[in-house]
Amino acid sequence: MARSPTDRIAQVRAAVQPFVAEIADLAARIAAVPAPTGEEQDRSRFVAVLFTRSAVADVTVDDLGDVVATVRGAGPSAASEEKPAVLLAAHLDTVFPASTRLDIRREHDRLHGPGIGDNSLGVAALVVLPQILHALGATPAVDLLLTGNVGEEGLGNLRGMRAVMDAHPCVGAAIAVEGHNLGRVTHVAVGSHRLRVSVRGPGGHSWGDYGRPSAIHELGRFISAISTRQLPSTPKTTLNVGLVEGGVSVNTIAPVASCVVDLRSVDADALRVLADDVERAVSTLRSSEIDATFDVLGERPAGVVPLDSLIVRRAQDTLAALGIEAICDASSTDANIPISRGIPALCVGLTHGGNVHREDEFIELAPLVDGISQLVLLALDVADDLGVARSSPNAETAAVAR
Repeated sequence: MARSPTDRIAQVRAAVQPFVAEIADLAARIAAVPAPTGEEQDRSRFVAVLFTRSAVADVTVDDLGDVVATVRGAGPSAASEEKPAVLLAAHLDTVFPASTRLDIRREHDRLHGPGIGDNSLGVAALVVLPQILHALGATPAVDLLLTGNVGEEGLGNLRGMRAVMDAHPCVGAAIAVEGHNLGRVTHVAVGSHRLRVSVRGPGGHSWGDYGRPSAIHELGRFISAISTRQLPSTPKTTLNVGLVEGGVSVNTIAPVASCVVDLRSVDADALRVLADDVERAVSTLRSSEIDATFDVLGERPAGVVPLDSLIVRRAQDTLAALGIEAICDASSTDANIPISRGIPALCVGLTHGGNVHREDEFIELAPLVDGISQLVLLALDVADDLGVARSSPNAETAAVAR
């Protein structure tokens, strides 16, 4: 490849352009296969077949449904931490139940439909990436592991990314790929702690048994108490009660009630302090007539990749070379898992769009040349950095990749 930055960008964009229509079409086909969190099997099988038709060395599917395809690098095959690989991850699951009508349609320069950008586009880009590299005549310095992973949304708890990372200790850097938000560089992992609080009481008739404690009333007091907590703005820490259920009828003293609480922070210690506080508040509800318990539904680790780290600078420089201003931000993505394990990682987007997590979601097709070019350039550069680190006997040079 030409090494002049301008020539290199032009060469990559020229290689990407012929594949944009294919990626858009593939995204629509992927989006048409239902994949609610926890029910990704059909989409997993479909994506595995797509990968087998691409220029990859092998394709595996684990028990959860995570699909991993390997693009062989120039060096020895990745088999250990001494021979690192770059992981590129796009989640398969969506927030929509299996009954959702998956009407994927194109109108002018937009694709519309549930999950089209979150994250069918990301998956499609990874499926076609090996073909783009082949057309470009580019071989990455180390192996690229391309995954369509499960369990990113909602209460999926990032279980797919955890499993992929556990199965591939060779991962030396990771790039999570999302369809939306071209220009973002998510290098701060927002951690979360999610729990269901359940309250049980004696129940009874609202008139005849008046005076007995109501599970709903007690739960309301709990919600009121935790919602008045003073939370730090730095590091940003949040609390939200997103679901409330319970009761029997309008004239029944509620025997049961529950709520689901979402706690988040960019700082692991702040998140733990808040979680402990909320869990202690549950215990204060207990009495001779009221039982209160909680179940942890999910935990996502927090963490930060410094702004001056090589992988973040690579992402910023790549966007700048494409004429796009980088926006460095914090979010909860598949990158949370490698970041929490001390592995350099971030999340990038491929285009612009809107109405995420709605059935009328859409993505813009025009920016895809730049979005996919960004992905190609970043994958190759991060692979180069890991290749240098692997081959260097100098500890400082090896540390540069992190």
